[in-house]
Amino acid sequence: MATGMWWFIGAAWAELLLAAALLRTRSRESGGVAGDEVPPPQALALLRGGRRAAVTVALVALHQRGAVAAGRKHTIRANGGPGRTSDPVQLGVHGALHRAFALRALSLRPEARRAVDALRGELRGAGLLRPAARLWAARALLGCVPLTVVAGAATGLLGPGTPGPSAANLAVALAVGVPTVLAAVALLRMPPATRAAGRLLDDLRERYPLPAHRREVTDGRLVQLYVALYGDPALALFLPRFSREGGLLDRPDRESPAGSA
Repeated sequence: MATGMWWFIGAAWAELLLAAALLRTRSRESGGVAGDEVPPPQALALLRGGRRAAVTVALVALHQRGAVAAGRKHTIRANGGPGRTSDPVQLGVHGALHRAFALRALSLRPEARRAVDALRGELRGAGLLRPAARLWAARALLGCVPLTVVAGAATGLLGPGTPGPSAANLAVALAVGVPTVLAAVALLRMPPATRAAGRLLDDLRERYPLPAHRREVTDGRLVQLYVALYGDPALALFLPRFSREGGLLDRPDRESPAGSA
């Protein structure tokens, strides 16, 4: 078998290991929530589901104060001022509603993007999100792994010094190359949130299990927390009509378990 193939396979493993090292975070990780201190709901939503989730929780908070309402064709529109809030994400989302927008478009508006990006920076500083540069560098390396393995296999099968394609060479190429590609795919699926963030969310879900009925919760701040932690199930439970008509649900046609609101 061509020696060049082993150089390519070794390079693929080197790319994989370097990417894994970049994805490791040297963060100020804590074992959970300190005392009764709970991060803002928008921050928790960002850790769980990214930009869309953070904007969704901000809309829930604004809707609770009557500042936004469902528009036509699954959009959200402003319904007056933002109310008494100093939360940057809520203010940014409300400021972006110059007209009615669907959730996806609203999440990409400059005012909302800047507010969420600032929050993302705070979470990176706290060690709850992986640094952007390391994350993108790792993903670039992982994207190169399959290409490197294919190049190595081609070298082993058709490169100089080989008599031509053979079943034995192909079997060896697959045996040493496929695990590398599978590991790269698994690492590519790793979320931007760190293990510390995962432990934080798990701890909060244990402390705040989603109730069976919405009448069990009367605190609006808790509703925001449940939406941040659980997403669609909490939206369908506490704000089914607003969520459905405003297009906040990933599956807008899902049935609400508790009437409408």
